[in-house]
Amino acid sequence: MKLKLTVTFLALCIGYSALAQKFLGPVKQSLIGFHFALVDYNSPTQIDTTSLKQVFKKGDIFNPTKQSSAFTVSYWRGLNKYIDFSGKFNGIFYNYALNNSGQSYENEFGAELEGALNFHPLSDDHLFTPFLTAGIGGGHYTNKFGGYVPLGLGFQFNIQSQVYFLLQTQYRVSLSKDVFPNNLYHSLGVAVNISKEKVAAPVVVPIVEVQDRDGDGIVDSLDACPDQAGTAALQGCPDKDGDGIADKDDKCPDVAGIAKYNGCPIPDTDKDGINDEEDKCPTVAGVARYQGCPIPDKDNDGVNDEEDKCPNEAGPASNFGCPVIDVVVVEKVNKAAKNIFFATGSSKLLAKSYKSLKDVAQILKDNPSYKIDVDGYTDITGSADKNQVLSENRANSVKQYLISNGVEESRITATGHGINDPIANNKTAAGRAKNRRVEMKLRNY
Repeated sequence: MKLKLTVTFLALCIGYSALAQKFLGPVKQSLIGFHFALVDYNSPTQIDTTSLKQVFKKGDIFNPTKQSSAFTVSYWRGLNKYIDFSGKFNGIFYNYALNNSGQSYENEFGAELEGALNFHPLSDDHLFTPFLTAGIGGGHYTNKFGGYVPLGLGFQFNIQSQVYFLLQTQYRVSLSKDVFPNNLYHSLGVAVNISKEKVAAPVVVPIVEVQDRDGDGIVDSLDACPDQAGTAALQGCPDKDGDGIADKDDKCPDVAGIAKYNGCPIPDTDKDGINDEEDKCPTVAGVARYQGCPIPDKDNDGVNDEEDKCPNEAGPASNFGCPVIDVVVVEKVNKAAKNIFFATGSSKLLAKSYKSLKDVAQILKDNPSYKIDVDGYTDITGSADKNQVLSENRANSVKQYLISNGVEESRITATGHGINDPIANNKTAAGRAKNRRVEMKLRNY
């Protein structure tokens, strides 16, 4: 009989609260909550090994005697009308065994910290609201640390935004399977509002008995534009472009400007984005780093000096602004490259190479602006590493010979490419002979 009376009384209280609700707003304020929880370490393991139907049939999911107890202290705060943040401290007195590990834990204590976002379809000015939870948590369990991801659903019962009854069920995915298994977490608790109530300041409406035709707050006797709403700074006149110059005095009332130009912007005659006051070439479009002038082109070859590798000599863009080397000279160097010979398996130049190399040295001395790239290649006979070293040594042998014949070292680049970039089939003797080569390329940049 007493139980029936108690249930009836609680039902009447809840019904009265539902009818007399007065919420503080659609967004949850700061709450502190206290919860009792049961943690089920067995059912997720049983689900993995049997089936969800069998677990429900056994009744282990809601059997308090087969679950660990826990207590929780929580903090809640609404981020917007549909998302809340919750932070929790959980203390768990747990009992469980790890599958296939031979380890079991009985009468142990775990301390956890958890942060989560709670998504609810109804704003916080409703009596009853379901919500979904997702977050991240971790803790210390006897002598180990572990982490988990809480996923679940819950229901809140809101009494005038002051007291919340909270029921939650979570499936917590273990991130540390060697510390604890996946588990179910059922909690029931109450949270109370700890935010200070905001009291709106009384609004004092002054009674002004003066004439103000345009309603801008400036009496007509002091208003320079009594029929157009404006600002006090401009004696009651409007300023559409907000440049501080009243429209009546502004020659460009729709574009912000300065007083020097009667309210218009500083002009930019050449439309290069640099105003004429800062532009040293105001009638020719340029760039900021040259103070509004175009990038210079000293040799007038159409390639500006920043991109021109020969800024003092005219040349086409295809050759980086440098003069094109005469094709006859290029052919002489290419022919000389085909007459460079080495001792077998060695980087020692043979004497029959000297005449060709002396001709190349003379071309370089006659043309001080020329530079040369010497590239050595091998066939695939032997190891790649040895061939790489051999190609480098042969290229450097050519370089040293040119230096010995009066060419500055700074004008010569020697590079070995080993077995890379063959020009013929390495499977034939003739092809391998072609691949064992030195190439020379003239350039004047």
